[in-house]
Amino acid sequence: MREFPRGRHPRTGQAAAPPWRSALPWRSSLVLAVVQLVGTQAAAHGQPERVGLGLLGRALLVAGPALLLARHRHPRLAVLGTAAVTALYLGAGYPYGPVFLSLVVACFAAVAAGRRVAAWSALAGLWAVHLLIAHWLHRWLPPAGDGPAAWWPEAAVAAWAVAVVAASELVRVRREQWARERAEREAAERRRADEERLRIARELHDVLAHSISVINIQAGVGLALLDQDPEQARTALTTIKAASKEALGEVRQVLDTLRAPGAAPRSPAPGLDRLAELTGQARDAGLAVTVETEGVRTALPPGADLAAFRIVQEALTNVVRHSGSRTARVLLRYAPGALELRVDDDGPATADGMPRAMTGGGNGLVGMRERAAALGGTVAAGPRPEGGFRVHARLPLAAATVTGTAPGTPHQTPPGGATREAP
Repeated sequence: MREFPRGRHPRTGQAAAPPWRSALPWRSSLVLAVVQLVGTQAAAHGQPERVGLGLLGRALLVAGPALLLARHRHPRLAVLGTAAVTALYLGAGYPYGPVFLSLVVACFAAVAAGRRVAAWSALAGLWAVHLLIAHWLHRWLPPAGDGPAAWWPEAAVAAWAVAVVAASELVRVRREQWARERAEREAAERRRADEERLRIARELHDVLAHSISVINIQAGVGLALLDQDPEQARTALTTIKAASKEALGEVRQVLDTLRAPGAAPRSPAPGLDRLAELTGQARDAGLAVTVETEGVRTALPPGADLAAFRIVQEALTNVVRHSGSRTARVLLRYAPGALELRVDDDGPATADGMPRAMTGGGNGLVGMRERAAALGGTVAAGPRPEGGFRVHARLPLAAATVTGTAPGTPHQTPPGGATREAP
């Protein structure tokens, strides 16, 4: 069975029909034709005064279900056609029975398709025809000798028509609700997929930008000292090997999430516990980093811990790539309910892109802001009044646990990453 595309039609822009509308509903129409034929034949035994079913009567009983074949693609035609067929059946004086089932099904389909005026008009028109036949036209229509009908049953007929319309409206409202829920689920799935792609792109950018920057600098050192100082060149190559190995490991961890969505990672995500390792890599790239910690040291939630590490990593990478300064200062301030990060360097900017980094045009600063915004935090980056460049981030902590020293006790990490208590 051919299925229509989800969402909206690519040409008309209208909502595409669900899969159950994509083919003629011949099974249900065939069942309804059998029910009307058999049911009316059985009901005719209790109505000897009505005209007996002949070829024309049976043809009218089949005509209604035949029109229902078009109820999904042409609901207005189906509901008006079944109403006309039913009116002809009543006017011919045939026995009452399940002939009205075709009109009920057509009315449901028309209302569900938004053709409410056509459905109401068909029911109202059939009721008016029934009134005319039962109270005024009976003397000219079969069966012969038929008298006027009582008026009180007309209230039951009107109630039946109202019930059909009300039930049709309930079905329409329920189907629209299902369609909205389905669209919301699909939109949520697309949003989650976009967020996951963005997360992976940020991770790959942060990992590769930092590691490749270190590798690039060490490769230049190794080439420059290859003949003059082979031992120093060997050290540079060793650093390149370690940085590339770490980058490959982190890239492999990110790609594993693509191969097995939802699976637990094989290794923990990096956090501030690897800050000493990060400053060591910066030292190998020729950047001396001092780390200071203020406030009550707390255990960070995994998301905040990863974001803090990546922000510091990207900030130090920008210093290595875009600043002429060979020193940087990292400040971690544990405020009540929040972690503040500050990375400063004294500049000046090099000619290979610091103005772009300052204005926020690079992907690195955009990634920092996206990471912070995902946690409800902020990142500000720009030149300092006294010269150099500053990255300042604030990450809210929903549930942090105190694990460290008393408030106001600074922690410092001198160049090279060794941690010491400040006096």
